[in-house]
Amino acid sequence: MNKLLIALIAGAFAVVASAQTTAPAAAPAAPAMKAEVKKDEAKAEKAEAKADVKKAKAEAKMHKKVAKADMKKEGAKADMKMETAKQDAKKDEAKADMKKEVAKADAKKDQAKK
Repeated sequence: MNKLLIALIAGAFAVVASAQTTAPAAAPAAPAMKAEVKKDEAKAEKAEAKADVKKAKAEAKMHKKVAKADMKKEGAKADMKMETAKQDAKKDEAKADMKKEVAKADAKKDQAKK
């Protein structure tokens, strides 16, 4: 068991020692990579912003078309209501004319009876 513990400790020491030697060599490359990553991120953000603008324009265009169609529907409904009102007025006028004729006929009958 002691041999196993010694082997584990020696292995851990070897791993730590080997990890310390590679770190200084990788440090100078990091600033160049960061600049490249920032450029890539900026490009991605710019492309995403353009896509968002295109999407917003398309949605606005669609909403405009829908609003226009709704206005046409409302206009058609208003026209139908106007036609219905005109027809109702004509019916009422015809009824009034009929009542007037009936009243005249009744008046003639009354005069004839006298």
